[in-house]
Amino acid sequence: MATLKVPSLGDYIREQRESAQVSLRQLARTAGVSNPYLSQIERGLKKPSAEILQQIAKGLRISAETLYVRAGILDEAHGASDVTAAVLTDPTIGERHKRVLLDIYESFRAEHVAGLASAAASKKAVTATRKSTTKKSTATKATAKKPTTKTSAATAARTTNSRRSS
Repeated sequence: MATLKVPSLGDYIREQRESAQVSLRQLARTAGVSNPYLSQIERGLKKPSAEILQQIAKGLRISAETLYVRAGILDEAHGASDVTAAVLTDPTIGERHKRVLLDIYESFRAEHVAGLASAAASKKAVTATRKSTTKKSTATKATAKKPTTKTSAATAARTTNSRRSS
């Protein structure tokens, strides 16, 4: 299926909505905007803010970055990664498949970032546990030495007393 050359942001949003088989009302509801406002965006009468574009992208399950590029908020060269740009410009796959590929790619990226954050948190926890264990170990050793010294002194005193008695 060849991709269509879409001249405007509104046409692109309409094309994405129709390929996802979502009605105007459904998208308006999921994006949190009114039906008339979404219709005006699709017809090119209104230029939505970045926040509204993000909500629409979420409702369409596509990358907000894609809509930002279409709206002229981001340059494609700077706003999209090489993978995103390659998928978006590939004429051999349809828009639905592009959306699916980008969703998978973004989920992998998010999973990787979450994994890095988790690893960093685990490393901090291990370091904190080691420090805590070292402090406890040092305190335990110091505490353990004191009773041993007292016991030895008491034993020595008893031995001395028992020798004197004998």
